[in-house]
Amino acid sequence: MLQKIRRVVTGHNAAGKAFVMIDDHAPNATPLKGWLGAGVTELWVTDEMPASNDGTEDRSLRPMRHDPTPSGTIFRVVEIPPETAGGKIDAGATFGQLGSTHKPSATDSAKHPTMHKTDSIDYLVVISGSMHMLMEEGEVELHAGDCIVQRGTNHAWVNRSGKPCLLAAVLIDAKPAP
Repeated sequence: MLQKIRRVVTGHNAAGKAFVMIDDHAPNATPLKGWLGAGVTELWVTDEMPASNDGTEDRSLRPMRHDPTPSGTIFRVVEIPPETAGGKIDAGATFGQLGSTHKPSATDSAKHPTMHKTDSIDYLVVISGSMHMLMEEGEVELHAGDCIVQRGTNHAWVNRSGKPCLLAAVLIDAKPAP
């Protein structure tokens, strides 16, 4: 079961005054197929740059997708279980569910089943727990409060701890890395 993530979204009412538009647990929480205990909670998305602050619709309520749309952004929380708890990871099912165009290749999967890259720049903060960010060359251990700037590089999130790890992530459309 995914942790409930509270979100507070502001907006402008009909008189143009600022108000709290949404204060609830984010409803678009999706357990990931093929990766027991893993999931994504979508908090907000935009499909344009510059982003629009108009409207009162809940922009998180759309089909889950791995990457932002062209000129888009995604704000989400990712829950990654300990690898010992989830059994075998079916990366094809996981990335397929998210409609990712960057599914792990056979070469990437040899290092880790979820090794992948995106056409985005991602800003991440470890909220709780710990994990390793596995790279093509090397890895780094991350703990609560650590911040990551992921610049379209090939990577995998590997939780070797005994507890779930929560990552807050903002994904912004970017030119593909060379």
